[in-house]
Formats: sequence, structure tokens, C-alpha cells
Amino acid sequence: MFAKHTKILFQGDSITDGGRGRTEDLNHILGHGYAYLIAAKLGCEMPELDLKFINRGCSGNRLVDLYARWQEDALNLTPDFISILIGINDVMSAIKNNFEGFSEKYERDYRSVIAESMATLPHVSFILCEPFALPVAGLAANWKKIKPEINKSAKIVKNLADEFGFFHVQLQDTFNHACKFQKAEYWLWDGVHPTAAGHGLIAREWLKALK
Repeated sequence: MFAKHTKILFQGDSITDGGRGRTEDLNHILGHGYAYLIAAKLGCEMPELDLKFINRGCSGNRLVDLYARWQEDALNLTPDFISILIGINDVMSAIKNNFEGFSEKYERDYRSVIAESMATLPHVSFILCEPFALPVAGLAANWKKIKPEINKSAKIVKNLADEFGFFHVQLQDTFNHACKFQKAEYWLWDGVHPTAAGHGLIAREWLKALK
């Protein structure tokens, strides 16, 4: 799967950001979320490959924000693999602003990110992770509006992965299934941000998708 010195870039919003440091301090540079867990496992199991892991997740980002910083935070880094997990902020913004064309814009912006990346880095591979949410805390009251939009977003991500032959990480159904064993807030403490167990679940599905 990975060649020596393969560079893996994690991109997204606060879920990917994970409180990452903005310096070269290796104690904090990958944050404390799923990106760290993935890097820890792969780095430990394949030290001979000297894999390079980079986290450029930014809290609060929507796809339009991601695209605005794509040159600096993705293309200039020349990654071999780009993992993207983004969408919940797009959904919440669309609902707040009663934006009916949300799904079309979400797909259009996602395609722009993919197209520009493939044009600049023709050998790059993508790992597309579905956005997700659960009816916890403030999300529960508005769940009838949130659920169909998050499902549409997840479907768009899957369709793009299928269309381009990218890796696909199924997360919404995974979190739904996990709620059979523990309450929703055990996995996503506020319905959006994962707990340690939630990040573990994302990391597990990410690694499973690549295998």
C-alpha cells in the first residue's frame, strides 16, 4: 500500500484539527484525534517505511474554506495521499441560513478540490471520509432537519469515491450502528465532536477502508 517516505495529509474541520499545534512540536503537531491514532498505528507497525503524516485540519471549516486554503495547505505539501473529512459545518450553515441548494454546492465544491488536486498532483490518492452527526444535545431538537442533510452529504462523498476510484470511509452508518452498544454521546459528546472512543472508531474504519 505505502512506499517508503509516503506522505499522508489529513484535511478537514475541527474533528480532524483535534487541537493540533501550529508549531513543529512533535508532541502536539497531529492533534489528539483520529489522525494521531492512525499515524501512531501505522508508524509503529511500519517504521522501515518512515511514513510522513501531516495534519492541516482547521476548526470551523466548510468546504469553501478548505478550498480557499488548498494551495498552501495541500498542494504545496505534495502529499501522496489526502484524507478529507468535512461537511458538518456545511450542513449546519445551510440549515441556519435555510439554503435549499446546499447539496449541489457541497458536491460542486468537493469536485473543485478533487479536480485541482488531480491536475496538480496527478498521482495523488484520496481517502474520502463521510461527514456524520448524532442527535445529541443541541442537535437533537433540530434532528429532523439535520439527519436528511447529513445523509445526503455522506452519499455525495460515497458517490465521488466510487466515481473516481478513491478509498471511501463509511462513518454515518458506522456511528449509527455503534449506538446499539452505547448511547450516542458516548461516541460524539455533542453530536458532532468525537470522544476518545469516537476517534478510535474513525481510525478503525479509516484503516479498514485502506486494507
